[in-house]
Amino acid sequence: ACLETILSTLPVGITDTTLVGPEDRLRCEQIEQPRAGRLLGTTRQVVIVDAHEDLQPNALGQVVGAVDGGGLLILLTPALETWPDRRNGFDQSLAVPPFAIDDVTGRFKRRLVETIREHRGIAVVEFSDDRDTGSAEPAALAEDELVANGLTNPAPILSTPDTAPAAGIPPDAAFPAAAYDACLTDDQVGALAAFESLAEPGRAVVLDADRGRGKSSAAGLAAGCFALAGDSVLVTAPSVANATELFARADELVAELDAEAAVSEDSRGAPREIDTSSGGRVRFRDPSAAASECEAADVVVVDEAAALPVSTLESFLAADRIAFATTIHGYEGAGRGFSVRFRDRLAESDHDVTERTLAAPIRYAAGDPIEVWAFRALLLDARPPVAPLVADATPDSVEYRRLDPDELLADERLLREAFGLLVLAHYRTEPNDLARLLDAPNLDARALVHDGHVVSVALLAREGDLGAEARAMMYEGGRIRGNMLPDVLTSQLRDEAAGEPAGVRVVRIATHHEVRARGLGSRLLERVRDEFGSTVDWLGTGFGATPDLLSFWRENGFRTLHVSTTRNDASGEYSALMLDPTSDTGRALYDRHAERFARRFPALCTDSLADLDPDVAREVLRSTPDEAATPLEFTDHEWRIVAGAAYGPGLFDVDPGPFRELAGRYFVTKPDAVDLSEREERLLVLRVLQGTDWATVADRLEFHSSGQCMRALGEAFQPLVDEYGSEEALEIRDRFATE
Repeated sequence: ACLETILSTLPVGITDTTLVGPEDRLRCEQIEQPRAGRLLGTTRQVVIVDAHEDLQPNALGQVVGAVDGGGLLILLTPALETWPDRRNGFDQSLAVPPFAIDDVTGRFKRRLVETIREHRGIAVVEFSDDRDTGSAEPAALAEDELVANGLTNPAPILSTPDTAPAAGIPPDAAFPAAAYDACLTDDQVGALAAFESLAEPGRAVVLDADRGRGKSSAAGLAAGCFALAGDSVLVTAPSVANATELFARADELVAELDAEAAVSEDSRGAPREIDTSSGGRVRFRDPSAAASECEAADVVVVDEAAALPVSTLESFLAADRIAFATTIHGYEGAGRGFSVRFRDRLAESDHDVTERTLAAPIRYAAGDPIEVWAFRALLLDARPPVAPLVADATPDSVEYRRLDPDELLADERLLREAFGLLVLAHYRTEPNDLARLLDAPNLDARALVHDGHVVSVALLAREGDLGAEARAMMYEGGRIRGNMLPDVLTSQLRDEAAGEPAGVRVVRIATHHEVRARGLGSRLLERVRDEFGSTVDWLGTGFGATPDLLSFWRENGFRTLHVSTTRNDASGEYSALMLDPTSDTGRALYDRHAERFARRFPALCTDSLADLDPDVAREVLRSTPDEAATPLEFTDHEWRIVAGAAYGPGLFDVDPGPFRELAGRYFVTKPDAVDLSEREERLLVLRVLQGTDWATVADRLEFHSSGQCMRALGEAFQPLVDEYGSEEALEIRDRFATE
C-alpha cells in the first residue's frame, strides 16, 4: 500500500510499470514469476518484483534487463535480516523426498542480501511495523527506515547521439543512410553492416550481446531495410512482446522512407506486420508457425533466440537467409542451449555464418550499477579459471574434493569457477541452478582441482530409496520431485520396484575446455564411484543423447536402459538414461531393464525413433549390455531369406524382420570378427532398423543409386551371416560362393 502511494508521485505511466508477483495489487501490468520471460526484449521504466511468497532466480535474471536506464527495479521482500530464514515456493521445489522443506537452506538468499547491502546503486528501505499505510499521501521516511539511499557519486553517464557513433556510414553500405543514422553506437553500425550479408543466399548472422546493447534495434533496422527493398521478412521470438523493440525500429525506419507503407497493429497498438510499397513486408509469427513457414520467407530473423528450444532453432536452418539475435550471460534463465548446443549445429550447416557481439550499452550507461549487481548476484558472467592456471592439469596432478555449500558461500572465487564451468559446458545450467547448488539438500558437488583451481566438476543428486507408499503413488501417475531415473523407470516403463534401490544420478559433469580429452572427466567419475559405490545401489545419468556423450559414458561403465520417444525441448535431442550398478540390488534393476530395452529398441527405431540420428542409434546399441542381446531363434526359412540376400539373389524387402533382429544383435554384441565400416553400420540403422526408403538412404549415404545401396546392404550382411549363421545359412553361403 505504501509503495502504491509512492508510485503515484512518480512521472511514470502505468503502461511503463510492471508488477512481477502472484497478485495484481498495483493496477498495472502484472506477470507471475514463471512467466517473467515475457519481458525479454521489452523495456519498462519500473519493474516491481514481489518476493514475499516466492523468489525464482530465473525470473529475477529475466526482469533486471527490462528496466530502462534511469528506471527503477523494486524488490518487495521480507525484512532482510530474517528473509534467508524464511521458506517460500521455490524453496518447496528443492525439498526433494525424503527431505522436507526444513532441510532446505537459505544460503542463496543470504548471499543475495549481502550483495544488496554491498553494491552501489541500491537503496534499502526497511519499513517499521507501525508505519501508517492508510494515508492518501506517503508518509516521510523515518530516520532509521532509509538504511541506504542508493545514490551514486558520480552518477553513470549515458552516451548521447552527440557523442556516438563515430564510425559513420560504411563506404560500401547497401542499406539506406537513414538506417545507419538511426544507430547509436559503433557496435550497432557494425551489426547493421553484418546484416547486409544476408542479401546473398546461404548466409546466416549471429548477433549477441548483454541486455541494453541495441541488438533488437539493429535487427529491426535491418528488417526494415530488407522490406523496403521488396523482401519478405519473417520475424519470430518466444512471444510477440519479445519483438516489440525490433518492430518499433523497423516501423520508424519504414515510416521515414516510405510514406505509402501500411502497418497492422496488435491489440496493444504495437506493430505486428509492416507492408511496404515495394511489396516487401515484415511480419511476426510465433515459433511453431515460423518453423513451418521459414523456407518461403526471403529473410528470417529470430529474436531472443537463446530462449527457444534447440530443436526449434534447428528447424529455422531450413531458411536460406537467417539471423539470430540473442542475449549472452544467461539472462534468459533458460540455460545455454544456444551457445553450447546450437552454435555447433549452425557451424555444421550449409550457411556461411557472420558473427557480431555488441558490447557498448545503449539503454543504460557503461558500468551501470544494477547490471553489475545482477551479474554478481546471479553469477551471470561466471567463468572457469583462465586457461594458463589449469593448462598442466592431469589425472595425476589433481585433487578430488567435496564442494561444501558453506565453503562455496564463503569463497567467491571457488563458487565462480565451479558454477562458471557448469554454465559454459552445459546447455541447461541457469540461475535457478545457483540456488540449487547452495540450498538443495539432495544435491552434492564434487570437483577435481589443480593448484586450487577447478578443472572438472560434477553435480550429483540422490535418488530412489523410496518407501512403498511413494512408489505406489508414482506407479499410479504421481510425481516425486528430484527422482528422475526412478520416475521414468516406474511411470513410463511400469516397474513399481524401480524406486526402492538407492542411487546417485550425475546431473551435470563438466571439464575445463583447456584440459579436455586427458581423462579428467573419467577420473572424476572414478572417484565418485569410489566414494558412493558402497553406500548406494547404482550410479546413473540422463542427458540429450549425442554419439560423443554416449561413448564417454559407455567407456566409463554406464549402459543404456532407456531412450525417450520425444525430443527434449531444451537440447533438441532424444534423452538417454544410463546406469552403472554398484550392488546386487542395483544389478537386478539394471539387468531387467537392459534386457527389456534391447528387446524393444529395434521396434522403436521404425516408429517413434525413426528420425533418430544413425550415429546416435549406433552408440545407443553399443552401450547396451552384451548379456541383454536377444537370442537369435531363426527358422531355417528365415536364415535362407537372410543368407540369400547377403550372398545370392534374395531380397531384404521380402521379410525385413530377421534382418532387424540380426542387425540388433550385431550392434549389441560387437563381435571382433565382424569389421563393418561406419557407412555400412549407418546403412544397417537407416534401412534395416529405421525402415527408411531406399532412395532416401542412397541420398543420405551418397550411393549412386538405390540399386547400389541394395547391393551394399547385402554385402554388409555377409560377415553377419558368417558370424551368427546356422548350418543352413552357411550352406547357402557356400552354394552361392561356389557358383
